Amino acid sequence: MQTITACGDFAAINRTLRESTDDSFVIENCLGERFVGAGLSGKKIRINGIPGNALGAYLNGAEIEVFGNAQEAVGDTMNAGSIVIHGRVGDAAGYAMRGGKIFIKGSAGYRTGIHMKAYRDKSPVMVIGGRCGSFLGEYLAGGAIVVLGMHDDGKCVVGNFPCTGMHGGKVFIRGSLEGARFPSGVTVRDATDDDLSEIRSDIAEYCRVFGIDETLVWSERFTVITPNSSNPYKQMYVEN
Repeated sequence: MQTITACGDFAAINRTLRESTDDSFVIENCLGERFVGAGLSGKKIRINGIPGNALGAYLNGAEIEVFGNAQEAVGDTMNAGSIVIHGRVGDAAGYAMRGGKIFIKGSAGYRTGIHMKAYRDKSPVMVIGGRCGSFLGEYLAGGAIVVLGMHDDGKCVVGNFPCTGMHGGKVFIRGSLEGARFPSGVTVRDATDDDLSEIRSDIAEYCRVFGIDETLVWSERFTVITPNSSNPYKQMYVEN
């Protein structure tokens, strides 16, 4: 395992990650370096600190684990691999991701999962342990977003305008949705056993990663949000 000490030069960090023959790395003292791990495949990266914007952008199979918070656009357009955050993240996590998994122990900011999509045999999954800001799942086209609501600040599990323009995929929300308002273009209903079977293995993996008692997660009911069949946005997109 190779150790990299962050020094503010994200290009140097990524050059080392790409060119080294090692496949396992620890990045120490990370503080705002952007684009860490961008486009990587076949590497395992542990980060101690707070990486900057676009962590794991275009990720193509690498595994990134952050022991701290992360800033905006985590996993931007990622294709495969995994990103694990042992803290909270900023806005636009999972922007346009089309494969792989993002697990966030804490809460996420605005526009979480915007433009997520499934692509051929790939279907992205994002699990957020706390709550999300406004515009959760905006223009969601595929994949699954799971919000567990295991936060303790008393705020609603989702912010304003959740699932606006959603035309594919599913959003699962655990616990109370009191105070949440959804657009008319989506259907909000209790999740069935069949719905939950789609995320059980992901929830089990999430709980293993963060050392959470899985029975605690399933102690609350889940709501699932899906596009309404009459959703006017769907006609704007071509299905392959």
